[in-house]
Amino acid sequence: MQPDRYITIMREKLDRELFAHSLGVADAAADLAEQYGAERDKAYLAGVIHDYGKRFNGQELLNLAQEMDIALDRITRQESRLLHAPVGAALIKKELQINDPDILSAVANHTIGRSGMSQLEKIVYLADYIEKGRDFPAVYRIREAASEDLEQALLEAVEFAIRSVLDRELLLHPRSIAFRNELLELQRGKMSNLSDKLN
Repeated sequence: MQPDRYITIMREKLDRELFAHSLGVADAAADLAEQYGAERDKAYLAGVIHDYGKRFNGQELLNLAQEMDIALDRITRQESRLLHAPVGAALIKKELQINDPDILSAVANHTIGRSGMSQLEKIVYLADYIEKGRDFPAVYRIREAASEDLEQALLEAVEFAIRSVLDRELLLHPRSIAFRNELLELQRGKMSNLSDKLN
């Protein structure tokens, strides 16, 4: 998949801080893929390129989404920075000729999440939170959870994201809520099964 080629491209497209973040996400995604049974090479490449669309401002993202016929809902029209993920995926396909649907989907859904995410999508979503350059109070707890239970770590990550959106009085996308609820139901199911085995 020639990751070095895409690393060079990302170095040219992104500022220094965002480029370092992308490499951190790539490393974290590769580690998670090895631990949780996803394709390491795909996870690494998806991590490298996941913020390809983040170099554009909100209005540019809206314009690009309209040009490329990306569906806009009421929330993304108002919180246009959320579009960096789906716009980035579309541009990766168009400009970098990356056509792997698994990678494109992981890039497109790494910000908001969604119910029914694939293993690779989950891994890139989580890697975006726990890469080594991240430093916020909840990151240490999320990293610890990631070493033991992918879905628990994802639940803690998405709940942190939701609280952050609420604290900033931004609009919360319903796909994030659906993702959180799915993870919570899954974890409750695990606990119920464990309880049944113990009784």
